[in-house]
Amino acid sequence: MSMVGNLRKVARLARGGRRVDLSHPARSPLGSAVVNCVIYRDGVRQKAAPSVEESVARVRKRGGHGFVWLGLHEPTETEFARVAELFGLHPLAVEDAVHAHQRPKVEQYGDVLFAVFKTVSYVEHAELTATSEVVNTGEIMVFAGPDFVVTVRHGRHGSLGPLREDLEAEPEQLAKGPTVVLHAVADHVVDDYLTVTDAVQNDIDQVETSVFSPRGAQGADAGRMYQLKRELLELKRAVVPLGRPLHILATEPMRLIAPEIQAYFRDVADHLSRVTEQITAFDALLDSILQAHLAQVSVAQNEDMRKITAWAAIIAVPTMVCGVYGMNFDHMPELHWRFGYPLALTVIAVSCFIIHRGFKRNGWL
Repeated sequence: MSMVGNLRKVARLARGGRRVDLSHPARSPLGSAVVNCVIYRDGVRQKAAPSVEESVARVRKRGGHGFVWLGLHEPTETEFARVAELFGLHPLAVEDAVHAHQRPKVEQYGDVLFAVFKTVSYVEHAELTATSEVVNTGEIMVFAGPDFVVTVRHGRHGSLGPLREDLEAEPEQLAKGPTVVLHAVADHVVDDYLTVTDAVQNDIDQVETSVFSPRGAQGADAGRMYQLKRELLELKRAVVPLGRPLHILATEPMRLIAPEIQAYFRDVADHLSRVTEQITAFDALLDSILQAHLAQVSVAQNEDMRKITAWAAIIAVPTMVCGVYGMNFDHMPELHWRFGYPLALTVIAVSCFIIHRGFKRNGWL
């Protein structure tokens, strides 16, 4: 199997069986915000050290034969301060890692690469409503140095536990160093984008079906369309800004990333381009669906107004006749005629019938 095939294989998450989620602090053997701290030497997982400091000391003692992967989940400033001091992380990057809600980006501070990825997950729902949550977002920050990787995750989804297992299954790839982990995280995040966009496609199909169903405007709900468009905007904010960071990782020379690894980042960038194109198409499609719905509503309103106008014209005939004969004058035509009343009723009925037939023939009723 080629090197590209191997790296892509270990970077993809297995979508099949359920695995233990080590991202929850209660399941972490180290407790606190630390999810896991593992030493890798030549791509093979080593015996756990009693502390993060001891893990780093073991790796640096051997000098260039391994690295430490430290995973954190929503650390506080106090908890992360010790990690920042241990690995020599830049204060600006530390601030971004502790306080979430950052835009996707990649920055280099000396020998350390700092990358921010927005994670997304699809929120399952039985039926899309005007208040349904469709997309949930989080963040993964990655610090990659010569002998360490620190991942900081915000949000209750996007666990890296299964990804770690996949990487450990291919030690020859993991032995290439921390940048392999950085690529795997990027690929994992973009794969989730693809999964979410496929799910959003189903919601858009449902809305489109309701708009163009026989019930038309009565069967569609503009609130659902606006809600889906808002959720699509949230997905767009997570996906589109990642294009520039991936371009930097794939093309610009960096000390930590070997040229052969940059080729794999270009592969991830290609997948991101596909997601971006899908989201752009979804946005345009939702605009078209919304415009079609508004046009249907306008046509339905015009139809109602036309029917109201037609009935008003029909009612105008008896109103006029009754209004004329309701005036209190002694000298009115046929006022004292024996057949005047039946004749007035006959004229009203015949006139209304003729007008009704005319409107119905023209489609107004």
